[in-house]
This record gives sequence, structure tokens and C-alpha cells, in this order.
Amino acid sequence: MLKDWLFDFKFLFFPEFCLGCNVLLIKEEKKICITCRHDLPAIDLKLNNSDFLNLVFYGRVTLQESASLLYFRKSGKVQNIIHNLKYKGREDVGILLANWFGYELLAEKRFQTIDAIVPVPLHKKKLRQRGYNQLTTFGMRLAEIYQKPYVEDVLVRKYANTSQTFKDAFSRWMNVKEIFDVQNTEKLINKHVLLIDDVVTTGATLEACSIALLKINGVKISILTLAKAE
Repeated sequence: MLKDWLFDFKFLFFPEFCLGCNVLLIKEEKKICITCRHDLPAIDLKLNNSDFLNLVFYGRVTLQESASLLYFRKSGKVQNIIHNLKYKGREDVGILLANWFGYELLAEKRFQTIDAIVPVPLHKKKLRQRGYNQLTTFGMRLAEIYQKPYVEDVLVRKYANTSQTFKDAFSRWMNVKEIFDVQNTEKLINKHVLLIDDVVTTGATLEACSIALLKINGVKISILTLAKAE
């Protein structure tokens, strides 16, 4: 009874809205409404959806495994959700997505041989401006599910680059090709690394990160992204 009263009080003064469509959430809904939850363009993780990234990196980086969780469509619900995660301080979205998909990935034996989870890093300047890396809560929760370490002090971004949003494939690659490096490399020697990112479009950022990680002896790489451009 007290719990219901507290919810009603919070609902009255601090209503919550769906991160996908911005409608008012009802009591049973958490962060994303039931309609959006069922309408999200999720990728079937029972199928091998590695072909897209393997094709992107063909002849450049050899991947052990790759997957994306959702299709990213401009002006769509996934874009709204990731925008909230990335720019609106909604780090709780990362936990939500990890809980939704992490156990499914584990059950389907995706990435079953990984040794560590590594996020695409932000530059120190951008990290100070934003206050967080949008991948942290997702990666840390995923690490808990897989019972593997979350390693964010090996792959580093040497300097800030301009936004990738409106660049073509070649420009994206030129924008990121030399901005990543590695430190504390002993942590990942002979390890199978799961490299995570939010959205993959041309793969330029992930390729640059992979090339940096491959400087470490014995490293193998798999990739997981929250979404991939359709």
C-alpha cells in the first residue's frame, strides 16, 4: 500500500516518459513503454548476424565473432533511445539493454570465449564535457552477466576528433585512423577482447580501435554494438 502511494506521489510530481516515443509511462512500464518494447527492430540473436561486420572489415581486420542488437533507423525509436543514452545522461538505458539482451547472448553462446570487455573510449576532453562514456553502464552490466572484467584503461583515444555523423565512409576513416592507441597492454596479452560500441555505420571507428588493440601480443577481437545502421 505504501509502495503504491509513493508511486502515485512520484507519478504526480515527477512523471516519466518513454525514451522511445515520449508518451507518459504507466506504473508497470520502466523507461520504455510496452508498445515501443515490442516495436523495437531487434535483430534475431539466434541467427548468425556477423556477416555485416565481417564484410565491412574484410581484408582489414579479422573478427572472431560480431553482432548488433538493434537496427538503427533515422528518426526512429532506436535513435531516440540511443540519443537519450548518449546525450541526455540516461546511463540507465545501458543497464536496461544489457539486461534485455545480455542473457540472450549468453544463452545463444555468443562470445562464449571472450576474456574481457573493452569499450570504444572517449577523449578526456569529451568525457569531461559529457561526464560519462555512454558505453560504461552497458559494458559493466554485460561484464557482470558474462563474469568477465570490464577493461577501460587499455584502449585510449589520443585526441578528440570531429563528429562522424555527416561524413562519408572515406572521411570517417580519415577522421579516426590514427586517434586510438593502447597502454597497460599486459592486461590483454593473449586475450579474446569483446569490443563494444553504440552504433556502427561504416565501421571506421571500430576498425581503428581494432588496429590499435592488435598491437598487443596474441589479442583476438570480437565486436558487439547496440545498433547497426540499416
